[in-house]
Amino acid sequence: MNQIPIYLTGGLYFLVSSALFLYGLHCLAMLTLGWFMRKSEFCPQTRHWKSLPPVTVQIPIYNEMYVAERIINAVCSFDYPAELLHIQVLDDSTDETVDIASQAVHKQGLTGVNIEYIHRTDRKGYKAGALAYGTESAQGDFIAIFDADFVPPASYLREMIPYFQPDVAFVQARWGHINPNQSLLTRMQAVLLDAHFTLEQMARSRLGLGFNFNGTAGVWRKAALESAGGWQADTLTEDIDLSYRAFLSGWRAVYVNDIVVPAELPVSVQGFRRQQYRWARGSLECAFKLLPQIWRSPQSWPYKLAATFHLTGYSIHFYLLGLILLYPLLLHFEADAPGLIKLFNIAYVFAFTAIFPPIFFTLGQIRSGQKVQGQFWRILFITSAGAGLMVNTLSALIEIMLKRHVPFERTAKFGFGDQEAKSHPKKEWLKQNYHLTIDRMTFWELSLAMISYSTAVYAYLLNHWGITFYASVFGTGLFYLATLTIWQSWQLGRAKRNNKAAAQTKTVTTDIASD
Repeated sequence: MNQIPIYLTGGLYFLVSSALFLYGLHCLAMLTLGWFMRKSEFCPQTRHWKSLPPVTVQIPIYNEMYVAERIINAVCSFDYPAELLHIQVLDDSTDETVDIASQAVHKQGLTGVNIEYIHRTDRKGYKAGALAYGTESAQGDFIAIFDADFVPPASYLREMIPYFQPDVAFVQARWGHINPNQSLLTRMQAVLLDAHFTLEQMARSRLGLGFNFNGTAGVWRKAALESAGGWQADTLTEDIDLSYRAFLSGWRAVYVNDIVVPAELPVSVQGFRRQQYRWARGSLECAFKLLPQIWRSPQSWPYKLAATFHLTGYSIHFYLLGLILLYPLLLHFEADAPGLIKLFNIAYVFAFTAIFPPIFFTLGQIRSGQKVQGQFWRILFITSAGAGLMVNTLSALIEIMLKRHVPFERTAKFGFGDQEAKSHPKKEWLKQNYHLTIDRMTFWELSLAMISYSTAVYAYLLNHWGITFYASVFGTGLFYLATLTIWQSWQLGRAKRNNKAAAQTKTVTTDIASD
């Protein structure tokens, strides 16, 4: 038999497993360092402030009719001195949000709040463009930014500003969640975000490594923002881009774990998928744009390596996809090359590092104050579902390679408050606006899920338990996201038909009554 395909398969398997091993070690470093760094070394430095500085609060909005008024009212309730507070509602909306937001601004303005409504019609630069446009007329020395689905506490600015030492560009607060237990999908997102903030962001901040402003629930020093080149729209994650440009300009930043700003998690799987696509594509775009500059900078080798792992973190999905495609070949060729699967014992090494993500998520839950007893299988499933985003991430890379322009699609939120989330209105959001069409990638996910499950059965029959387990995990994640997407799309279609029928019935009844 020709040995070239065997050697090629073995070589690719070695490279893919080695890459996963390195990212696994990085995960281990983040969870270990983040766990032992419970408190920020940066304490509020009130001595730097003889008086509080003027602050501009920016609220970028695009078609957020269900949450626009809520965030405007929350920001106008800040217990910051009114004469030092300037609020900008940066509205690019094209629907009823325009009336809702402008009326909320007018109402707050009558109470004496220094608030202005800024409406653009061209959406040039999307969110980055709106922020840049608002910054030109921002009155504050510091700029706080909130997406429309966040609900900051009244004490937010008073607690955040003291963390600004003279060389700090931005201070980032932790994201909380309004509706984490509304569904399995929202629970999964809460687990992923809690680990990112309470462990990874904490570790990077404490060690002086590059980390990102998360686009919302943070405050920028206006001078640092401008010295770093301001908001730029050449990536889909303008927040990561600006953060690293600020670091390259000599600034540093602070993450504060104890200040929490709750936000609404997406209940629509299509919204979640598009959000993850945007984050994946934007991160990879920032990697292409910034890593050459980072590696040419005078920063230390640990800093450069950490930045590389950070900006290319979504590439893990490519390696997992590679395993799915390589597993059947490994099983097929092993009869002619015994031991191929355990090439250089890399299979065992990968198996060792693969336990770190579930540990990462578990520690994130503990750090955020959640109970983890009896949650092992749920966290394992969430890890599997996270891996199921591999096709979603691949589509992002393909779009980058083809230099295909993709319009910014914000993640739809439906205005769930804490009480509404507790009552589990699982179907009410189906009757509301802002639904996205089903992604064609869903059918590729189903196909890969079937390949993974078939591989698991094949490996089981050959007594290869490691491949049986991992193929099953990958297949489960892909199958969950694909079937949930199809199920919600079917539910949405049925809700639309019911709404249409109800509207027609109402029209007929009205006509009869008028006769």
